[in-house]
Parts: sequence; structure tokens; C-alpha cells
Amino acid sequence: MSQVSTPQDNGFLLDAEEVEQISRAAWYYYNDGLTQNQIADLVGVSRIKVSRLLEKGRQAGLIELRINSPHEGSLGLQEELVSAFGLTQARVVPQAEGLAAGPRIGRAAASLLTQGLCPNDLLAIGWGEAVSTTLRYMAPVFPQNNISLVSLTGGVSAYIGNTGLYGPQGFAHLIPTPLRVSSTELAEMLRLEPYVRNVLDMALTAKTALIGVGSVARSATLVRYGYCTGAEIELFTRRGAVGDVLGYFYDRDGQILDLDVHRHVVAVTPDDLRQIPSVIGAAAGPEKVEAILGLLRGRLANILVTDEPTARELLRRK
Repeated sequence: MSQVSTPQDNGFLLDAEEVEQISRAAWYYYNDGLTQNQIADLVGVSRIKVSRLLEKGRQAGLIELRINSPHEGSLGLQEELVSAFGLTQARVVPQAEGLAAGPRIGRAAASLLTQGLCPNDLLAIGWGEAVSTTLRYMAPVFPQNNISLVSLTGGVSAYIGNTGLYGPQGFAHLIPTPLRVSSTELAEMLRLEPYVRNVLDMALTAKTALIGVGSVARSATLVRYGYCTGAEIELFTRRGAVGDVLGYFYDRDGQILDLDVHRHVVAVTPDDLRQIPSVIGAAAGPEKVEAILGLLRGRLANILVTDEPTARELLRRK
């Protein structure tokens, strides 16, 4: 079995299995707030074993104020995803029965962004519950590090107010329109309106973007916010849609479909989205697998944040 030195090179040699065990236990303990007894039940070891893993991780330098492993979460799955889909990075949250996926994905995406963003950076944000959850966890970080936000779509103000980010601070540049408008003519006029055009252009100067991955379920976020009807979603599905990004629906290969709804959308186009160096797609759950596969096949994101069951299914389907 191969051995690796720890990040701080304190003389510890840990095999790959130990590194993953420590990282998994640390995630459960520090990120999910589980007790050592609960972790022991989850991973099938004794509480003493969990305690020793955490202590060994601290002594070896894997654990500081955050999990200091080269990869958080399920290390092997992350590497497999990167290799299978040509990603630049992946973050996989370990499986945990009884814990909702949404907050855990949001915390993982927030952790990834916190480590990657630098003071004075610009972060482009898309649409969806995963994005708003991530922003909620990051609310204190942006003003502290002078990080600005710019929206990739209209309609962001529908949820961003719940994150504590939209206010007098002035670091959020939002497109002041709905995501979808009533006519192609109105959408074209709005895209040409100077303030809207400036925000769309500003988004393309960001080095990092965070996007949600929309499904074509009747419970999809676009339906809940009234931008699509259940009947429209069914029609798009029959025409080959498996998911959407920024309001644009794509097929299983990630190709954008020729749908009239796209001419009503006020958003950065998928082709322009690909110009941003780091595009993080955050999503998990069985209803999102087809959508994530299409997103990755179409190179609409090059970084993925998901959970362990979803990662395993993505690799199985690949």
C-alpha cells in the first residue's frame, strides 16, 4: 500500500486509506457537528477509533482550523471524477444518513470558494438553491475580504435577499430584471440596456463562477419561482432536455436545445459562461444525476461539488 506524507511534513507517513478515514471523520466532526459516537455508528468503528483518527489527523497536520487534507470529503471519488470528466477539481461530501444534502453541499462549496478566492476578487453567481445556500454560509466573508459579487442572470434578487448579501454594502452587482421575460423583444431590449449590459459584461471578467444545476423535475427551482410551468418542463423533456444552466436547457450531451424560451432569458449565454476560467457546479441528489452528467459532458462547468451517493452514480453512468 502506498504511503503519503502529511501536508505539514511532520514526519508522519500515512497510507491512502488512513488519509481518507481521517478526512471523513474530520468532516463529520467539524463540518457536520456530529459527536464521536455518531461518527462511530456511521463508519462502523468504535468511538475510541474515531478519537484516535482525529488526534492523529491533528498531530500529522491534516487537521488545523479547517480540514487541511489535499482534498476534503471522499478523496478517491474526487480523483475519479476529475479523471473521468476532465475536471480541474472536485469536492465530494461524505455520505451521511439522515442529514439533508442541501446544507452540506452549500458548506462544501463555501469551503472551496473560501480557499480559492483572494481579497478583491469578483465572484460570478448563477441561479438556484445551491447557490443561495452557499452564499448564506459565505455572507461574512465577502465584506471582510472585499470580494464583490456579480450575477450571471436576472432574477437573482428573488433569493439573494435571504442570504444577508443584498443591502447597502454595495458589493453585489445584480441584473435588475427577471430571469425570464414575456417576449423576445423585451428580452433583447433589456440585454441592450446599458446597466444590464454592463453587469453581463462584468460577469465575464470574473475568474470564478458558482452555478446551480437545474433539473427537469416538476419541483425544479424554475417552476417554484414561476419562471416555467410544469407543462413546459414536460415539453422540454420530450424534446430532450435533461437539465438547465442559467435558464438554458441542454440535452444529455450538454448541447443547448433550440427552444423559444431561451430567447426570453436575460442571462449570460452558455458559450460566454465557458470563458470564465473556473466554473463551479454545485448539485446533488438522484433527481440531479442526468442534469449533472449533461453539464459535465457539455463542459459547462469544470469544477463539481456534490455528495458521495451522487458521485458514485455519476461514475457508474459514465
